[in-house]
Amino acid sequence: MSSIIDISNLDFAYGDALVLKDVSLRADPGTTLGLIGPTGGGKTTLIRLLLGLLEPTRGTIAIDGLRPREAVRRGDRIGYVPQNRAVPESFPLSVRQVARLGLAGKSGLLRGYRHDDVTFVDDLLGRLGIADLAEAPIGSISGGQFQRVLIARALAARPKILLLDEPTTGIDRVGQQQFLDSITRLKSTLGLTVVFVSHDLRAVAAISDRIACLNVTLHYHDVPEHLPQDLVYRMFACDLEAFGLGGTCGNPDHVHAHVTPAETIHDHDKTAPMSS
Repeated sequence: MSSIIDISNLDFAYGDALVLKDVSLRADPGTTLGLIGPTGGGKTTLIRLLLGLLEPTRGTIAIDGLRPREAVRRGDRIGYVPQNRAVPESFPLSVRQVARLGLAGKSGLLRGYRHDDVTFVDDLLGRLGIADLAEAPIGSISGGQFQRVLIARALAARPKILLLDEPTTGIDRVGQQQFLDSITRLKSTLGLTVVFVSHDLRAVAAISDRIACLNVTLHYHDVPEHLPQDLVYRMFACDLEAFGLGGTCGNPDHVHAHVTPAETIHDHDKTAPMSS
């Protein structure tokens, strides 16, 4: 089976500053790849490369056999959910209208949407638990609800790949589990390949088939259960509070980075509604 994401011998530099060095990474169709790494380790740069916003200094990236810019241009290869951003209360679009913006790359901005595409977007809103907010002004909903709108927008054109950038930031543990459950269901139903980029090691471990640990170069690429605790300390010693792991910079005895399975990611009832 050929990889749907294939990164080979990748270097990237901003001028003389090398940000990524000799990164080779693959993701198979239908899997979830978790990408973790410390602040400044190159995760954001790799996202930009995957989206075709930057060009490699050396090496190649293929998205379903296409160069990233072409894959993004096609609209049906990769859907992207950026880090959650606040929306002005006066922003003059409804939840449904924002979700349908994801169809623009498929149908063009000046052409009408096909009936089956519109129906699909409405179905996504239902699957994400926000169908009752479809006519609400986008600026009036909560941050957690807005994140789900962004997921619907990213999936509107039925891409093969969903790229999530720090998707659990600002969501409590109950909300995190509801989010992970939603992504797992959508992945199964739509046959998605998911790339989950996050500082939240527990969330990444709970949802990912494989984890890639990036700090300029690739330090680890295997199943979450094999992720060495000492590697987590070495790479994230001064970044552990962002993981919520309670680590203390400079003291490996204080690091508790054991991978947590999905069913124990929090101690709350999974049936609780997703928090905002």
